[in-house]
Amino acid sequence: MKVLVVGGGGREHALVWKIAQSPLVTTVFCAPGNPGTAGLATNLPIAVDEIDKLLGFAKKEGIDLTVVGPELPLSLGIVDLFQEYGLTVFGPSRAAARIEASKAFSKDLMKKYGIPTAAYDVFTEIDPALAFIRATGAPIVVKADGLAAGKGVVVARTEEEAEEAVREMLSGNAFGSAGSRVVIEEFLEGEEASFLAITDGKQVIPLASAQDHKAIFDNDQGPNTGGMGAYSPAPVVTPDVHAVAMAEVVQRAVDGMAAEGCPYRGILYAGLMVKDGRVKTLEFNARFGDPECQPLLMRMQSDIVPLLLAVAEGDLSGKEIQWHDQAAVCVVMAAEGYPGDYPKGDVITGIEAANAGEGTTVFHAGTAERDGAIVTNGGRVLGVTALGDTVAEAIQRAYRAVDLISWRGEQHRGDIGQKALNR
Repeated sequence: MKVLVVGGGGREHALVWKIAQSPLVTTVFCAPGNPGTAGLATNLPIAVDEIDKLLGFAKKEGIDLTVVGPELPLSLGIVDLFQEYGLTVFGPSRAAARIEASKAFSKDLMKKYGIPTAAYDVFTEIDPALAFIRATGAPIVVKADGLAAGKGVVVARTEEEAEEAVREMLSGNAFGSAGSRVVIEEFLEGEEASFLAITDGKQVIPLASAQDHKAIFDNDQGPNTGGMGAYSPAPVVTPDVHAVAMAEVVQRAVDGMAAEGCPYRGILYAGLMVKDGRVKTLEFNARFGDPECQPLLMRMQSDIVPLLLAVAEGDLSGKEIQWHDQAAVCVVMAAEGYPGDYPKGDVITGIEAANAGEGTTVFHAGTAERDGAIVTNGGRVLGVTALGDTVAEAIQRAYRAVDLISWRGEQHRGDIGQKALNR
């Protein structure tokens, strides 16, 4: 069968890497792809938001399954469009993707269906928002309502910092239309975990546990990013936490979306805050997390394609997922200046040597090819991912590979997976 993967980041390289291993698959295309996917698939010069062009290609080429990686095409309705033309596509509908595309929609859904989350309110005007901040006090969290590439969240340590974030979003156009409405919510203490599940709109199968590292610097310091690394399994997700996350978070969300008339099919990602065994929901994402996708797919023993097809066709009955016992760690190597402005075009060396490491795969994210060399072309450039018999061994292998790769101004965190070791 022919498969089209939509996207060009580290998550999509991991998806192409896993899908290409399936005996069911003869050909993989990736739009737009990157130099990493080019070795496994045919890259297409079509951007993720050019959904009409993607449709045209899928029809012309006779694509059997389209797998949508990023949130933007989902929010634009690519799944609805493909289904309208009878094409098999993996991902939630436009209405269902609002669970990520609108934080206000998501919080209202949690409130209505009893999903544990932080107290919050929604604002479109500055003065009421500032009054809410002053009444609540700091620390407090300010979120742009719409899609902001994982960066539209400000964890404000002071009221002044929160007020500045509100002004920047509502009048300073910091996130464009994504920030024309803000969600302000109570600050939750604890340890974050990423809980992903695959669902056909009724049945839910959990993926292995994982933990992301969102802040740019070690010890969770500095501004939030799209994710600076991840590992799986995550010890913070104990059997009790897992049971609560399944019953009170993911299943309630899936049942709630069905009750709202927009059944959710695809990967549902719940960002959790865990403290003393209690679980609260930070957010939902409508797709595989990036970088969580990379270690999860390296640990997945099962063929992913039958799962993707079953969801696209609306019936997961009888399906299950087998996992390798090994742990996996992904360290993101980023450009100088990220998550702010960053340069592009710096030549990267050492990728081949790093890829040769035992149990190691270097997933391309923000890269391009120029004059035969691989160069930087984004904020998060590479996701160096390694398997190990323990988290400690996976960390050691991943960082050994990171040390082999270099370019001008490269930055990465040195503590990915440390929380697992601390436990």
